[in-house]
Amino acid sequence: MAWIVKDSAHAKIEKRDEPYLSDEMKRHFEAELLPRYATRQAALLPVCHEVQHTYGYLPMQALAEVASFLGLSNAQVLDTVTFYEEFHLQPVGKYMIQICRSIACELCGHAFLSEKVKQKLGIGPGETTDDGKYSFVELECLGACEQAPMCLINEELIGDLTWKKLEAAIDECE
Repeated sequence: MAWIVKDSAHAKIEKRDEPYLSDEMKRHFEAELLPRYATRQAALLPVCHEVQHTYGYLPMQALAEVASFLGLSNAQVLDTVTFYEEFHLQPVGKYMIQICRSIACELCGHAFLSEKVKQKLGIGPGETTDDGKYSFVELECLGACEQAPMCLINEELIGDLTWKKLEAAIDECE
Protein backbone atom coordinates (compact mmCIF):
# COMPACT_ATOMS: atom_id res chain seq x y z
CA MET A 1 0.00 0.00 0.00
CA ALA A 2 1.32 3.46 -0.83
CA TRP A 3 0.37 6.68 0.89
CA ILE A 4 -0.63 9.44 -1.48
CA VAL A 5 -0.21 12.90 -0.05
CA LYS A 6 -2.44 15.63 -1.43
CA ASP A 7 -3.93 18.87 -0.22
CA SER A 8 -7.40 17.51 0.44
CA ALA A 9 -8.17 20.19 3.03
CA HIS A 10 -8.72 22.66 0.19
CA ALA A 11 -10.29 20.25 -2.28
CA LYS A 12 -13.65 21.16 -3.76
CA ILE A 13 -16.31 18.49 -3.49
CA GLU A 14 -18.51 18.28 -6.56
CA LYS A 15 -22.08 18.35 -5.35
CA ARG A 16 -25.30 17.43 -7.02
CA ASP A 17 -28.64 18.82 -5.93
CA GLU A 18 -30.10 15.44 -5.03
CA PRO A 19 -28.51 13.82 -1.94
CA TYR A 20 -26.95 10.39 -2.27
CA LEU A 21 -28.41 9.31 1.07
CA SER A 22 -32.12 9.47 0.38
CA ASP A 23 -34.65 9.58 3.18
CA GLU A 24 -35.57 6.00 2.27
CA MET A 25 -31.94 4.87 2.66
CA LYS A 26 -31.66 6.64 6.01
CA ARG A 27 -34.85 4.97 7.26
CA HIS A 28 -33.50 1.61 6.13
CA PHE A 29 -30.18 2.22 7.89
CA GLU A 30 -31.97 3.33 11.08
CA ALA A 31 -34.31 0.32 11.09
CA GLU A 32 -32.08 -2.45 9.72
CA LEU A 33 -28.39 -1.62 10.21
CA LEU A 34 -27.93 0.65 13.19
CA PRO A 35 -29.73 -1.59 15.73
CA ARG A 36 -27.10 -4.29 15.08
CA TYR A 37 -24.24 -2.11 16.36
CA ALA A 38 -23.34 -0.66 19.74
CA THR A 39 -22.50 2.75 18.24
CA ARG A 40 -23.32 4.61 15.05
CA GLN A 41 -19.61 4.64 14.18
CA ALA A 42 -19.59 0.83 14.21
CA ALA A 43 -22.11 0.84 11.34
CA LEU A 44 -19.78 2.81 9.05
CA LEU A 45 -18.58 -0.13 6.94
CA PRO A 46 -22.01 -1.65 6.26
CA VAL A 47 -23.48 1.78 5.47
CA CYS A 48 -20.65 2.48 3.02
CA HIS A 49 -21.07 -0.96 1.45
CA GLU A 50 -24.75 -0.29 0.81
CA VAL A 51 -24.08 3.17 -0.60
CA GLN A 52 -21.41 1.77 -2.91
CA HIS A 53 -23.69 -1.08 -3.95
CA THR A 54 -26.34 1.49 -4.88
CA TYR A 55 -24.10 3.85 -6.87
CA GLY A 56 -21.20 1.62 -7.93
CA TYR A 57 -18.69 3.77 -6.06
CA LEU A 58 -18.50 6.27 -3.18
CA PRO A 59 -18.69 9.87 -4.41
CA MET A 60 -17.17 12.42 -2.02
CA GLN A 61 -20.56 14.02 -1.48
CA ALA A 62 -21.94 10.63 -0.40
CA LEU A 63 -19.07 10.24 2.08
CA ALA A 64 -19.83 13.65 3.58
CA GLU A 65 -23.51 12.67 3.86
CA VAL A 66 -22.57 9.37 5.54
CA ALA A 67 -20.36 11.27 7.99
CA SER A 68 -23.18 13.64 8.86
CA PHE A 69 -25.71 10.82 9.18
CA LEU A 70 -23.49 8.79 11.52
CA GLY A 71 -22.18 11.78 13.49
CA LEU A 72 -18.60 11.32 12.32
CA SER A 73 -16.09 13.69 10.78
CA ASN A 74 -15.49 13.62 7.04
CA ALA A 75 -11.88 12.63 7.81
CA GLN A 76 -12.96 9.58 9.83
CA VAL A 77 -15.11 8.33 6.96
CA LEU A 78 -12.50 9.04 4.27
CA ASP A 79 -9.72 7.45 6.35
CA THR A 80 -11.81 4.33 6.77
CA VAL A 81 -12.89 3.85 3.16
CA THR A 82 -9.42 4.53 1.77
CA PHE A 83 -7.99 1.84 4.07
CA TYR A 84 -10.10 -0.92 2.52
CA GLU A 85 -9.48 -2.01 -1.07
CA GLU A 86 -13.09 -2.92 -1.74
CA PHE A 87 -14.25 0.69 -1.62
CA HIS A 88 -13.98 2.80 -4.77
CA LEU A 89 -13.87 6.60 -4.81
CA GLN A 90 -14.14 6.76 -8.60
CA PRO A 91 -16.56 5.01 -10.95
CA VAL A 92 -15.42 1.52 -11.88
CA GLY A 93 -16.09 -0.67 -14.88
CA LYS A 94 -19.17 -2.80 -15.34
CA TYR A 95 -16.96 -5.83 -14.71
CA MET A 96 -14.51 -5.78 -11.80
CA ILE A 97 -11.67 -8.23 -12.30
CA GLN A 98 -9.95 -8.66 -8.95
CA ILE A 99 -6.94 -10.95 -8.69
CA CYS A 100 -5.73 -12.08 -5.29
CA ARG A 101 -2.06 -11.36 -4.58
CA SER A 102 -1.80 -12.88 -1.09
CA ILE A 103 1.08 -15.20 -0.32
CA ALA A 104 -0.80 -18.34 -1.38
CA CYS A 105 -1.80 -16.83 -4.71
CA GLU A 106 1.65 -15.35 -5.15
CA LEU A 107 3.21 -18.78 -4.78
CA CYS A 108 0.69 -20.21 -7.25
CA GLY A 109 1.33 -17.67 -10.02
CA HIS A 110 -0.89 -14.61 -9.57
CA ALA A 111 1.76 -12.37 -11.19
CA PHE A 112 1.53 -14.29 -14.47
CA LEU A 113 -2.27 -13.98 -14.45
CA SER A 114 -2.13 -10.26 -13.69
CA GLU A 115 0.30 -9.72 -16.54
CA LYS A 116 -1.99 -11.58 -18.94
CA VAL A 117 -4.98 -9.47 -17.83
CA LYS A 118 -2.91 -6.30 -18.42
CA GLN A 119 -2.04 -7.50 -21.92
CA LYS A 120 -5.58 -8.57 -22.79
CA LEU A 121 -7.37 -5.45 -21.52
CA GLY A 122 -4.61 -2.87 -21.97
CA ILE A 123 -4.95 -1.64 -18.38
CA GLY A 124 -2.97 -2.07 -15.20
CA PRO A 125 -4.11 -2.61 -11.63
CA GLY A 126 -6.34 0.22 -10.43
CA GLU A 127 -7.36 1.20 -13.97
CA THR A 128 -10.55 1.02 -16.02
CA THR A 129 -10.82 0.51 -19.77
CA ASP A 130 -11.73 3.60 -21.79
CA ASP A 131 -15.14 2.13 -22.62
CA GLY A 132 -15.90 1.66 -18.90
CA LYS A 133 -16.43 -2.06 -19.36
CA TYR A 134 -13.60 -3.47 -17.22
CA SER A 135 -11.73 -2.44 -14.10
CA PHE A 136 -8.74 -4.41 -12.88
CA VAL A 137 -7.62 -4.62 -9.25
CA GLU A 138 -5.12 -6.71 -7.35
CA LEU A 139 -6.34 -7.54 -3.82
CA GLU A 140 -4.52 -8.71 -0.73
CA CYS A 141 -6.73 -11.69 0.08
CA LEU A 142 -10.01 -13.17 -1.02
CA GLY A 143 -10.07 -15.64 1.86
CA ALA A 144 -10.05 -18.93 -0.03
CA CYS A 145 -6.38 -19.84 -0.13
CA GLU A 146 -7.14 -23.50 -0.76
CA GLN A 147 -8.24 -22.45 -4.27
CA ALA A 148 -5.15 -20.37 -5.08
CA PRO A 149 -4.60 -18.69 -7.41
CA MET A 150 -7.98 -17.06 -7.53
CA CYS A 151 -9.93 -14.04 -8.63
CA LEU A 152 -13.26 -12.38 -8.21
CA ILE A 153 -15.18 -11.12 -11.23
CA ASN A 154 -17.89 -8.89 -9.85
CA GLU A 155 -19.25 -11.22 -7.16
CA GLU A 156 -18.21 -14.55 -8.69
CA LEU A 157 -15.27 -16.25 -7.01
CA ILE A 158 -13.15 -18.28 -9.42
CA GLY A 159 -10.50 -20.54 -7.91
CA ASP A 160 -7.81 -22.92 -9.12
CA LEU A 161 -7.21 -20.32 -11.78
CA THR A 162 -5.35 -20.84 -15.02
CA TRP A 163 -5.01 -18.25 -17.76
CA LYS A 164 -7.34 -20.30 -19.97
CA LYS A 165 -10.00 -20.33 -17.23
CA LEU A 166 -9.60 -16.61 -16.48
CA GLU A 167 -9.61 -15.59 -20.14
CA ALA A 168 -12.80 -17.59 -20.70
CA ALA A 169 -14.44 -15.88 -17.72
CA ILE A 170 -13.45 -12.44 -19.06
CA ASP A 171 -14.74 -13.34 -22.53
CA GLU A 172 -18.08 -14.40 -21.03
CA CYS A 173 -18.68 -10.87 -19.73
CA GLU A 174 -21.16 -9.22 -22.12
